Amino acid sequence: MKLIRNHARVVAAVAVLALAVATGATRNAAAALPPGNAVAQWNQIAENTVVGSGAFQNEGLIYMAYESAAVYDAVVAIRGGYRRYGDPIAAAPGASADAAVVEAAYRTLLNYLPSKAAALGDQYAEALALIPDGAAKSDGQAVGLAAANDIISLRSGDGRMTPIATTSSLVPFPFAPGVWRLTPPFVPPQTPWVGNVHPFVLGSADRFLPGPPPSLQSDQWAEAFDEIKDYGAVNSSVRTPDETNVARFWSANVIRQYNGVARGISDSRALGLLQTARLAAMVNVIGADAQISVMHAKYHYRFWRPVTAINGTLDATALTADGFGPAGGFDDGNPATAEQAGWRPLLTTPNHPEYPAAHGSITSAMAEVFSSYLGTKRFNLDIHGFDPAAAAGNLNAVRHFAMPADLRREIVNARLWAGLHYRFSGVAGVVLGRKVAKYDLRHAFQPVG
Repeated sequence: MKLIRNHARVVAAVAVLALAVATGATRNAAAALPPGNAVAQWNQIAENTVVGSGAFQNEGLIYMAYESAAVYDAVVAIRGGYRRYGDPIAAAPGASADAAVVEAAYRTLLNYLPSKAAALGDQYAEALALIPDGAAKSDGQAVGLAAANDIISLRSGDGRMTPIATTSSLVPFPFAPGVWRLTPPFVPPQTPWVGNVHPFVLGSADRFLPGPPPSLQSDQWAEAFDEIKDYGAVNSSVRTPDETNVARFWSANVIRQYNGVARGISDSRALGLLQTARLAAMVNVIGADAQISVMHAKYHYRFWRPVTAINGTLDATALTADGFGPAGGFDDGNPATAEQAGWRPLLTTPNHPEYPAAHGSITSAMAEVFSSYLGTKRFNLDIHGFDPAAAAGNLNAVRHFAMPADLRREIVNARLWAGLHYRFSGVAGVVLGRKVAKYDLRHAFQPVG
């Protein structure tokens, strides 16, 4: 009996050990660190965490900015050479910059996205295990923790989650020509609070507020109306297959697109921690400021989407069976335009106001960032985007852009071909994003002295 009991204990112990090993292997596989240096690794982890949280890219850019600013300040505190974003942080001589990066990224992400604590904890433990124990490691962690706490403190009360003046009803604004209304599938306005967030560098979200969209009685409006009606329709007879693919390419998540470009530059040029941290901070902080500015402008002007204008307007109580159709007798009042009941855009219209175009603003800002960082107007960038022939959410397609002007031109066209933005809106977004980026680049992330 004793032999049997001992045998049972051994079997149980082996089973527990096997389970522990298997569980550990599973956790390690789930927590496996991405490639690249510590900054690139945690930039990828931040991207996966933010996108995986379900955050819209409007708000996701803000979370990415929190993380990248903390990491940048942590590395600058140890390596020096550039103006810090936040407050001064003391660093002991010999402090590990790798440990500082891990700590800053982890603590910042954990604060803003606590629902992702388990996965973040696994990756944090794995990353720290790769750094030799000792004073350098603990001193580096102290720097990273201080950087994270500083960003969290600086951004406390920054307007995150503070609603803008709107409602979640189906008629959030007055029912009038030119005024934005909810569009199919009629979900509540998307993250209107983003327009209320205090910018990271810019000072004020309305610093570069564009002028208003054109009058509905103008020739410019009639031309823009006709162009998107023809080229942006789901069944357009004038949009080419290549133009359709370009429109779909730019339906990808911009967080993934532009952070991917930054990591690609870091990898191809073998950048160290400091330069990678600087580039990631430029991408995400300036991207967030461009997003905040454009969302502020959107809710300032509250201009209607093409699907509303072309249908004569949309009303949830007077629609065709598939969700498209006019409320009779309501149009822009311009004799040069002809409404078309049942008109559908190529892509689903985002649930926020039209003017100016957010993709135009962010993409233009990123064009300025990469051109500035690389020190050339001929930056030769490969950008990954959505391939309609593959699974949803993929970034399998690649498009090459020789110069910032090429990228800006394409994003204006792409959103028009998608049926989402008038040309004047795309242009206004591009101008806004470039102004934001130029301002931020003059006031942040520059060399000391």
